[in-house]
Amino acid sequence: METKAPIVENLFGIPWLSVNLSNILMITLVSIIVFVFCVVASRNLQMKPTGLQNFMEWFIEFIKGMINDTMDWKTGKIFLPLGLTLFLFILVSNLIGHVMVIVVDDVSWWGAPTADAGVTLTLAMMVILLSHYYGIKIRGLKGYGKKFIEPVPFMLPFKIVEEFTNTLTLGLRLFGNMFAGGMLTALIIGIGAKGIGGSLMAGVPMLVWSGYELFIAGIQAFIFTLLTMLYISHKVEESH
Repeated sequence: METKAPIVENLFGIPWLSVNLSNILMITLVSIIVFVFCVVASRNLQMKPTGLQNFMEWFIEFIKGMINDTMDWKTGKIFLPLGLTLFLFILVSNLIGHVMVIVVDDVSWWGAPTADAGVTLTLAMMVILLSHYYGIKIRGLKGYGKKFIEPVPFMLPFKIVEEFTNTLTLGLRLFGNMFAGGMLTALIIGIGAKGIGGSLMAGVPMLVWSGYELFIAGIQAFIFTLLTMLYISHKVEESH
């Protein structure tokens, strides 16, 4: 069955402005899940961590290692909260679309927000803008501006184009993987809905694909966060 997204056109009377209500719903839900998880995992801290606290401390060390691989920790420690938030938000966003399917009157209200190019490109744009902001804040406007004309001023237009390509590749890589995964999942579900024979044919492929999707969700969250730290390191450090 073909479904459509709950899109509100001409928001506030602006012809080119439209909003996907499903994305707003899922982004809000993901944000709540990440917030509640972090609060629960970090309360009642003990010297000998167990359970969620043990996992949270491991996760923090994991992100710290990612930052250390891309820049000096003295410079990069301020980006630890960003790395933690990005990784958890993207991971939960990638996974939440596989929990269930909610369709009302052929309108799909449940899905991975990262399977929408608008969401992933917005995340990518946020990352690029943050990298510029911290580059200027840490190195100063003059020192930061020199990076765009090194090693020769002729490189300026290429450096500007590079900023746009970085935004596109960062956002579209995440979108492409999650969108393709969602399409294949829908295809397998469609086969399974065609009677008992279809269910038997789709059973094993669905189990295999579900496991693979868990792996892809984690890998894409890792790649996005790692590239974020890499792009920021290019802006805040003197040399690479």
